[in-house]
Amino acid sequence: MSCVQAAAACSLWRLRTGTLQPLSAYGRRISVRFCSSRMTLDNINREAVDRIIRVDHAGEYGANRIYAGQMAVLGRTSVGPVIQKMWDQEKDHLKKFNELMVAFRVRPTILMPFWNVVGFALGAGTALLGKEGAMACTVAVEESIAHHYNNQIRTLMEKEPEKYEELLQVIRKFRDEELEHHDIGLEHDAELAPAYAVLKSIIQAGCRVAIYLSERL
Repeated sequence: MSCVQAAAACSLWRLRTGTLQPLSAYGRRISVRFCSSRMTLDNINREAVDRIIRVDHAGEYGANRIYAGQMAVLGRTSVGPVIQKMWDQEKDHLKKFNELMVAFRVRPTILMPFWNVVGFALGAGTALLGKEGAMACTVAVEESIAHHYNNQIRTLMEKEPEKYEELLQVIRKFRDEELEHHDIGLEHDAELAPAYAVLKSIIQAGCRVAIYLSERL
């Protein structure tokens, strides 16, 4: 094997979740395994896992764009470090789902360019209402995502949960962190935002539409 071939083979599937090599250096097919679990491309419900990973990747991407928009407006204010800390966690979430997209050969939603623009606009637009508006957006979005993750956990628990244990662990961890963001938003006066209830309802309706579309497109 040449040095170029060896480097390509090593870098192709170097993921934090474990060594994942669908093809050997000689082109032979190898079953992809998610870390040390029983979850492989050969024994999972591909349709369900594809939908879960695709929509969660889109959601975490959108959350990153929302926080980017908020930081563009409020990054130099007293609430900037709070937003940055939440954004850093969202970056970790997105990194993990990027890895899972590659590991399980899931295509991203075709709506990624749209979520790029809409996410940033939502973050910046609510931040222009002040820190209360930004935190109201955080509460609405994180509550929606946590509810969505709970639905996914129930779905996987009905499908041989031991087979999906590591994916369940990822989703549970991220759900708990989204709920932490939700509580941080409330602690930082989200409910004092102008027309809080209306704003929250509109954002959450948009989240439901985004979830529905990203699962399917």
